[in-house]
Amino acid sequence: MSDWLSSPFFGISLSIAAYAIGVLIQNKLNTPFANPLLIAIVLVIAFLSIFSIPYEDYNAGGQIITMLLIPATVVLSISVYNRLDILKKNWLPVIVGCLAGSVTSIISVLLLCRMFGLDDTMTISLLPKSVTTPIAVGLSEQYGGIASVTVTSVIITGIFGTVFAPQLIRLFRVKNAVASGVAIGTCSHVGGTTRAIEIGETQGAMSSLSIGIAGLLSTFIMVFIKFL
Repeated sequence: MSDWLSSPFFGISLSIAAYAIGVLIQNKLNTPFANPLLIAIVLVIAFLSIFSIPYEDYNAGGQIITMLLIPATVVLSISVYNRLDILKKNWLPVIVGCLAGSVTSIISVLLLCRMFGLDDTMTISLLPKSVTTPIAVGLSEQYGGIASVTVTSVIITGIFGTVFAPQLIRLFRVKNAVASGVAIGTCSHVGGTTRAIEIGETQGAMSSLSIGIAGLLSTFIMVFIKFL
């Protein structure tokens, strides 16, 4: 049994099973608040705690899933290609929107961290919360942040976008599909993009594109902040 728990197959199997349960619950309740990713996280934590399974055993398979995030993110470019004509017409608003969203995200986190007296390590760990995980972890580690804190903040941001993106779009009466997609992708990366794809193909395409642009812009912004 111990050999099974320490093998990568355990972490992978547990993650898939927990997410499948999350999908079933969401389909049953039919509400965005029953987010499959959030449910899966809770189930995995509960399972490891109840059976006193070390996180290191689970993470042997978890690391493989993390590795797959990069190709999974790249796959989102398919929706961008399908809406390439819209991108050509709106390239300037898309870039400006991503820049505004990235600056707002990073500056707001920086100010809140200063307000609550967090040290530089925690601040750097939280700054890339709105960037997709592979880029966020790279930025965090490069400037001395804590990768696990960064991953947690990215996940929370993604879940928030998944749950509340449609409500916020309606609340602020955003009618333009390009604007909706850029806002969702810039603020809540892949997590929000999965929701944007459900809203519409154009929203999904622009959200997918915004992930890469926001990641690139955030890299430059963090370089600038580091020298402040």
